Amino acid sequence: MGVTNILIIGLGGVGLYLAERLVHEGYVVTIIESNPQLISSANDKIDAKIIEGNAMELSCWKRAQAEHMDLLIAVTDQDSVNMIASIIAHRFGIPQKIARVRSPDYGYENSFLNKDDFHIDLVIHPEELIAKEIARLVMRAAANDVIDIGEGEMKVYALRVNADSPIANRTIREIRLAFSDFPFSIVAVARAINTIIPGDDDTILPNDQVFIMLHGNHISLLMHNMGIREQTIQRVMIVGGGMVGARVAELLERDFKIKLIEHDKEHAEELASSLKNTEVLLGDGTDVNVMVLGGLMETDTFIATTGNNETNIISCLLAKHIMNRTNIDPQGKEGKTIALVRKEDYLVLASTIGLDIALNMKISAANEIIKFIRMGELLSVAHLHGVDAEVIELVAAPRSTITKKRLGKLRSLLQEKNILIAGIIRQNECVLTDDDTHIEAGERTIVVSASKSLKEARKLFQ
Repeated sequence: MGVTNILIIGLGGVGLYLAERLVHEGYVVTIIESNPQLISSANDKIDAKIIEGNAMELSCWKRAQAEHMDLLIAVTDQDSVNMIASIIAHRFGIPQKIARVRSPDYGYENSFLNKDDFHIDLVIHPEELIAKEIARLVMRAAANDVIDIGEGEMKVYALRVNADSPIANRTIREIRLAFSDFPFSIVAVARAINTIIPGDDDTILPNDQVFIMLHGNHISLLMHNMGIREQTIQRVMIVGGGMVGARVAELLERDFKIKLIEHDKEHAEELASSLKNTEVLLGDGTDVNVMVLGGLMETDTFIATTGNNETNIISCLLAKHIMNRTNIDPQGKEGKTIALVRKEDYLVLASTIGLDIALNMKISAANEIIKFIRMGELLSVAHLHGVDAEVIELVAAPRSTITKKRLGKLRSLLQEKNILIAGIIRQNECVLTDDDTHIEAGERTIVVSASKSLKEARKLFQ
């Protein structure tokens, strides 16, 4: 039985963002929040039942009709509240519980009290999630992002289109004809603040970020045809030694040469003591002299993880400018920048002014939670960074709309709904679709959909 009724504890950043997405997708959401200002702000944004009160008081749970809930999401900024809320939810018979827990002392496998002690099904640690995401992106050197699809044989690569790119100012149809030596599909395009699920007549423009789905065996061919040289990252510079920056350094220091810039002397000394293979530098991460003296000109990837949005964006812009002016070698290597951006409005700004990757902890945590929720409904799901689009795996039901015609005949309907049927799994192999593909009942398909169109995508397969 799928999740329908969701109880959220806490309307802070993650809670409100989650509630907005879940309401939009058709879930029935109830929220308990003690802050009247947060409630007032949320009332203007979401159609959900909001109960003002303390989540530690059983009267709030009774008013929320907790006994009818399918899922609890406790995402206040207090670990203790979230853990106790999970215990209360268990006593009310709520089947699934998700809790945000930052302290390593509780909720994890090796903790004194682990998640089973609190009846938690999924523990969310936003800082740990984002640190692992940054580390993964560093390890995927040539592209801005790589996502595994299905069983992992198919990939989605995110690449920025330069003015001299062979795909710039060409339609999807022209690109497919020009590079016909291997199958691939451009499944999404990020253009300024817009997300495009492209059709054959859409044109790729300079500075677009394109998401290309292809078999993993063809990645080298893709790089060659796009004029992109595969890079080996060896040197990484991190600005900000907080929880995220320190964890990124810890995850990467065995395989890369890491330099970490921290402005606080006492904390820098602590980091130098705990990070055995990381060179910790004391200084201001937005000071060009500090960055250059720290070795920026020899750096392959620059990461900004301070608690200040503007500091992260500015330091990445400075680093990008310096690296790409000075780090010129025969291989044509370009320095990459990754910024932690806590304000959602700044994500688009960061992308449009030249940063390679901008990540947001709130969105990362929400994506992990939504992925857990959908596990019972979808076979797999992946969120495309930087765009409002998802890759989902759906099974076609007998007599569903998607089975009635070949995809070429459904093109107009799919484009209108911002949905692309990108791949199909037949005989245990994932293959890309074309206009002649006819999906049969029971077949697994890879669907790329604008986030707002997920409900419509599901309907096509029901």
